[in-house]
Amino acid sequence: HVQLVESGGGLVQAGGSLRLSCTASRSITRFNYIAWHRQAPGKHRELVAKMPSGGITNYADSVKGRFTISRDNAANTVYLQMNSLKPEDTAVYYCNAELTPIIEKTYEFWGQGTQVTVSS
Repeated sequence: HVQLVESGGGLVQAGGSLRLSCTASRSITRFNYIAWHRQAPGKHRELVAKMPSGGITNYADSVKGRFTISRDNAANTVYLQMNSLKPEDTAVYYCNAELTPIIEKTYEFWGQGTQVTVSS
């Protein structure tokens, strides 16, 4: 079983930056993908950024040019660098990953989330 733990959330003023971290309990090199999602109170969860193992990273239109997803395999960590933050970015941010350790045995894992609040 894979554990994902997010950190780095907090309160920041509009225009500021934060870097979120998601650390996995095992190597992240075999994940099918690693992604960041967010959910504001009363709203559905939305995909923010997704980095497939062998594909092209994609971002939600609302964060393109401002957010960057990256990884440090040695640290078993994925990051979300968030720049030029806006109040609309306020949400709980979750990391998630998919793993296929055995053929046709695919598992999805989620962290508990970290709160990001952007003030105007």
